[in-house]
Amino acid sequence: MTDPRRLQGVGVSPGVGFAPAMVVHWGFPDVRDRTVEEDEIEAEVGRLHGAVQEAVDSLEALRERVLVRAGVEESRIFEAQILMVQDPDFLAGVEVLIRENQLSAETAYEFKALELRNLWASSGSAQLRERLADLTAIQRRVVLRLMGQTEREPWSGTLDEQVIVVAHELSPGLTVQLDREHVVGLVSEEGTRTSHAAILAHSLGIPAVMGVAGAIQRVRSGQMILLDGRTGAIILDPTRSELEEAKTRLHRRHRLQLKLEAGLLEPAVTPDGRTVSLRGNVDLPEEIEPAVRHGADGVGLLRTEFLLTGRAVVPTETEQTDYFRRVAQAFPNQPIVVRTFDLGGDKFPAAFEAPIEANPFLGWRSIRVCLDHPEIFRPQLRAILRAAVGRDIRMMLPLITRVDEVEQVRRLVDEERAALRADGQDVADEVPIGVMIETPAAVVLADRLAAVSDFFSIGTNDLTQYTLVVDRGNARLADRFRTEHPAILRQLRTVQQAAAAQGIPVSVCGEMASDPLSAVLLLGLGFVELSVAPPALPLLKLVVRSVPLSVAEAAARLALEADTSEEVREILRSAVGGHLDVALLDPAGALPAYRAPTSIPAR
Repeated sequence: MTDPRRLQGVGVSPGVGFAPAMVVHWGFPDVRDRTVEEDEIEAEVGRLHGAVQEAVDSLEALRERVLVRAGVEESRIFEAQILMVQDPDFLAGVEVLIRENQLSAETAYEFKALELRNLWASSGSAQLRERLADLTAIQRRVVLRLMGQTEREPWSGTLDEQVIVVAHELSPGLTVQLDREHVVGLVSEEGTRTSHAAILAHSLGIPAVMGVAGAIQRVRSGQMILLDGRTGAIILDPTRSELEEAKTRLHRRHRLQLKLEAGLLEPAVTPDGRTVSLRGNVDLPEEIEPAVRHGADGVGLLRTEFLLTGRAVVPTETEQTDYFRRVAQAFPNQPIVVRTFDLGGDKFPAAFEAPIEANPFLGWRSIRVCLDHPEIFRPQLRAILRAAVGRDIRMMLPLITRVDEVEQVRRLVDEERAALRADGQDVADEVPIGVMIETPAAVVLADRLAAVSDFFSIGTNDLTQYTLVVDRGNARLADRFRTEHPAILRQLRTVQQAAAAQGIPVSVCGEMASDPLSAVLLLGLGFVELSVAPPALPLLKLVVRSVPLSVAEAAARLALEADTSEEVREILRSAVGGHLDVALLDPAGALPAYRAPTSIPAR
C-alpha cells in the first residue's frame, strides 16, 4: 500500500532539507481585454518596446547576480532569455495586433504569448517543452510592466525562518533570487534534471526535487517536509525517528568524508593488486581544477558543447585549440579524451538554422549534424590535431550507429592533417579516434566498430535510455531507469568482449560509473577505466581500494544471471557489505548536505 506521507520525484540537486513547506502560486497574470483609439496606437507600440527594454534591464541584473553567485556558464541562461524577450518576429506579431486590431499593448502581447506557449507545450520537442518555464517567465515580466505592476517574489517579506518552497513550476529568475539561508529545499511539479531552474539550484547548493506529481494538492503551507535531492524522495510530516535516522546517516557521511580526504592522493589499486584508472568528466572550464584536486588520472570525457552555449557563432579553430591545450596542460602526461560536438536539441549555436523535430533525441544530432556540416566539424578536427602535438589528446565520436560514420571521420581527419601540414602548421602524427557506445545499434555492431576504432567509451546514460525506452527526466518512469537492468549488463559484457577481442581499451563514462555499487559491478565485468564527475572520484577511489577484484568478479557473475534490477542491486550490496558501509554507498543512504533547524520538534 502506498504511504500517503511519501512523494517521489526526480532528484535534480543533491542534499537533504528539512523545514516547513511554503506553497507558492505564481503564473501568468490575468489580462483584461482592452482596445485603444486610433490616435493611441503609436503610444501603445512605444509602451510595448519600453516594457521589453525594462524586462531586458531586469534580466541583465539577474545575469550579473548569477555571474557572482553561480558562475559564467549559469549566467548564460539569462543571456539566452534576453535574446528571447527581444525576438523580432514575436514582437512584430504583437505590433500587427496593436496596429490592425487596435488592441492595447498588454492585450496584444498576452494574445501572442498564449499562442506561442500553446505551440511549445504541444510540440513533440522535449527541449521546447523544457524551456516553457523560461518562456513564461520572460513574458510574465513584460506583461506585468505593461499592466503597471511591479514584479515581486511570491515570498517577499515572509522569510524569517527556514522553508522549503513548493511550486507547480520554478523559473530560473525565481530560483536565483532565493535566499539560501532561509530556502533549504525546492519542490516542483514540473521540471527535469536539465531544466534551467534545476541547473541553478544545483549551482547554488539548494537541494531540489522536481517532477513531483500532485505536490501542490498534497502539500500544505506550514507542513513539515523532509526531502532528499539525490533520490527524489519526500516525506511529509516526518517522525522524530525519521529525522534522527537522517541525522545519523549525515554524521556517518561526515566521518566518511574525513576518510576520503585522507586517501585522496593514494593510488586506485584493489586489495589484490589491480590498478584502476579513474578519470574526470569535464563539462566546463571551471571543472578542470576540481578534477585535478580530486586526483583524476586525466579526463575521460571532455564535453565541448559549452563552447556553443549562448553564442551566435561557432567558436574558432584557434579558440578551440587553446582550450584543449589548457586542459592538457592541467594533466601532463595523462590522457585527455575530447568528445566532438554533441550538437542537437537546444545545443545549437543561436545563428544555426536547426529544424524543430518531433523527437530530437532520435533525430538530427551529434555526429549526424557534424558530418552534414563540415564547416562546423572540420575546424574542431583541426583544433584537436594542433592541440595534440606532444600531448596525449584523443578524439571521441558521439552517437555512432554505423561503421561508415567512423570511416568518414577518419577521412576528414586525414584531409585536415594534410592541409595543416601544407599550411606549415605543426600537427600530431596520430590522434586516437574512439567511439561512444550509447545505443543498442552500437552494441550490436561492437565487433565491427572495434575494427575501425582505437578505443571505446560507454555512455551508460543514453544506452540505458535508448535500451529501456525510458526518459531519465520523467518522474513517472524514475523507478524504471535502472542501469543495473539485466539488458544493460548483457550489453556491457558484449562491448567488453568485442573490445578485448580487438585489443582496444574500453572505459565507462556515464553516471553508472559514479554510483559506488555499480562501479563494483563494472570492475567485476572487466572495466578498469572509469570516468566520472570530479566530486565522485574520492569515494570511487575508496571503493576500489576496499573491495578485492575477485569479490567484484564473483558478484558480476551472479549479476549476469539475475532476472531483475533489484536482484542485481542486492547481489552488489551483499558483496560489498563485508568491506564497506553499504548504507553510505547506496544513493538512499548518501546524504551529502543536511540543512535542518537546530532543534527537531517532537512527533
